Amino acid sequence: MHGQLIEVPPGTGQEPDLGHHGDAEATPGLVDLAVNVRRDTMPDWLADPLTASLAELAAYPDPGPARAAVAARHGRPPAEVLLTAGAAEGFVLLARALAGVRRPVVVHPQFTEPEAALRAAGHQVERVLLDPADGFRLDRARVPADADLVMIGNPTNPTSVLHPAAALAALARPGRVLVVDEAFADTTGAPGVAGEPESLAGRRDLPGLVVVRSLTKTWGLAGLRIGYLLGEAALLDRLAAVQPLWAVSTPALAAATACASPTAVAAEREIAARLAADRDHLVTRLSALPGVRVAGRPASAFVLLHLAGADRVRETLRERGWAVRRGDTFPGLGPDWLRVAVRDPATTDAFTEVLAEILEA
Repeated sequence: MHGQLIEVPPGTGQEPDLGHHGDAEATPGLVDLAVNVRRDTMPDWLADPLTASLAELAAYPDPGPARAAVAARHGRPPAEVLLTAGAAEGFVLLARALAGVRRPVVVHPQFTEPEAALRAAGHQVERVLLDPADGFRLDRARVPADADLVMIGNPTNPTSVLHPAAALAALARPGRVLVVDEAFADTTGAPGVAGEPESLAGRRDLPGLVVVRSLTKTWGLAGLRIGYLLGEAALLDRLAAVQPLWAVSTPALAAATACASPTAVAAEREIAARLAADRDHLVTRLSALPGVRVAGRPASAFVLLHLAGADRVRETLRERGWAVRRGDTFPGLGPDWLRVAVRDPATTDAFTEVLAEILEA
């Protein structure tokens, strides 16, 4: 069986802590392998517009130029772009605006905020749990045919699995809103493939498709809060109707414009290529450790690993100065799972040496 469908009544006390995130693990003084935000020096083409935007703070934010820039990047008209205060706000808008959906389904394991937002808005959520024995591969037959809202990540956090675009597109149908979280799409790459493999960001032919994007990860903008949604104009208008006025700040709009430029897109592709090499190095080192299994075929800025007693190993790692992300707060996982961020080879070597010592003790 490739997945499991379960209904989760809110407030049962049986569900994982959906409000837990990696930043809670990365306390000061620890080497941070828990948060998937790149921390390299900000390039001038991004830093300069951000600095210049501070002179415009007396005026109310104007999203028009940023919206047009993002639209141009993805080959869409501006009406098919909604700028948000981070991708997480997009999930809240979806949960509130789509109050009439009857059967919302979230495909797990994945980022927990989509389900948390749905439940906070009063929705009764069902989960499709993908099978670790099958590499967390998407089996679209597990998604109920009458689900009128389906949420899935691609590449998926925390599994790092990149689902085929065709498999995701097959989930779209009239009467259904299909939400694909592509917060990490700019971290992916494939030899000989231009752009972001398996992304649906440029697809305008799929009914009810909403693609969620984030500028947080690659460009280190978690504190700025900037993301956007791509989809049908009429559907985005419904979401905009429940969004607070001036939700996206002037500096965040400047960042969105800069990060949609050809310079930024070219830089993303270079970063993704380097990340792929660093990820391969991490996977090789982890796979050599006894009892450690890397899940699936990682495609993003993190890997998911299975290790008996991982919860205890995580605590020992903290004592040794390393922060990794616990897995038991993700539906479909448990205490024997950890998520580890991809870092440079030197950091990976130091981390895996410490992990090896812990496993041998």
